[in-house]
Amino acid sequence: FNFSSKFKDIYDEDYFISALKNDVRVVNKIPEYIMERFDNNLTNVYNFRIKAWSSIQYYKDVVLPKLLEEKIIRISPFANRLSFDAPPAVQRLRCLANYEALRFSSPILSLGETLVARMKELSANSGGKYVSVHLRFEEDMVAFSCCVFDGGEQEKEDMKKARERGWKGKFTKPGRVIRPGAIRINGKCPLTPLEVGLMLRGMGFDNNTYIFLASGKIYNAEKTMAPLLEMFPNLQTKEMLASEEELAPYKNFSSRMAAIDYTVCLHSEVFVTTQGGNFPHFLMGHRRYLHGGHSKTIRPDKRKLALLFDNPNIGWKSFKRQMLNMRSHSDSKGFELKRPSDSIYTFPCPDCMCHTNKSADSRSSSAT
Repeated sequence: FNFSSKFKDIYDEDYFISALKNDVRVVNKIPEYIMERFDNNLTNVYNFRIKAWSSIQYYKDVVLPKLLEEKIIRISPFANRLSFDAPPAVQRLRCLANYEALRFSSPILSLGETLVARMKELSANSGGKYVSVHLRFEEDMVAFSCCVFDGGEQEKEDMKKARERGWKGKFTKPGRVIRPGAIRINGKCPLTPLEVGLMLRGMGFDNNTYIFLASGKIYNAEKTMAPLLEMFPNLQTKEMLASEEELAPYKNFSSRMAAIDYTVCLHSEVFVTTQGGNFPHFLMGHRRYLHGGHSKTIRPDKRKLALLFDNPNIGWKSFKRQMLNMRSHSDSKGFELKRPSDSIYTFPCPDCMCHTNKSADSRSSSAT
């Protein structure tokens, strides 16, 4: 089985090419006469290993001459190779590519929109408003984090195997010390379904709240998901909202499954992120872009959460006070302007759509 996805499996390729046609000429096939020079083998093409966040000057001085000489080059890895501190024309193009040109392929888009409609129908009593939660509690995530949860010996064994499977020897290198306690205090452990439930209840979401849970296959789901489902009986996942037949074409492709989750999260009233990564960062930016810079996103302070969860003497009242405080802090930061080193994909404002004064002073002061 080859479970990887090509661009056109996830995105509408023709739409992407036509949306950019006035700015960039995108081709989906390299001309024969160029490929002949490389024995029709892309691996023979010169591959640039460009440092992340490189300046535009670097591309002009180093990359461009090579491109002119070779007629074709590869850049791998490709993500985050250009600094976010770029002139307006470049930022405009980034916005165009990211928020206008990239559209999920028709089958993914229509299934995603069907699930959005089902979520809105289910939550009709609350005005069709639902909360989406991105939960990263899959086995590989738990294993990679090196955190210890309450699964005892069985969990220890599972995690050891998962680490060996995914990252042969990386975690058992001589001299490597793993300190789960320190990782937790640092706010680097993925939240468990139970912790997410407690956090949301503390923030004032009651058991009538409709929640869409975006996630891969949750580790030890039968046991770990039980408390969350008890706190939020109206919780749904794509597997619960869609039929087996509807999901069958995407089942073995994690990127396509994530694209369906993404669509349902995009249209939720509130989005709750529990762990970093591209998925929540792009989603936060996309939601801001759709709502003119505003977006209800809850980004919990995980260092603070770890202290609260690990404090055996904390009562529900004081926990709840802290959670409401955390939620109002997220709400007050609903509208945020991008600072120079911030990602334009997470903070599309002002570069993408806000017609604010572009002078230096307004750009350096961040919106509160």
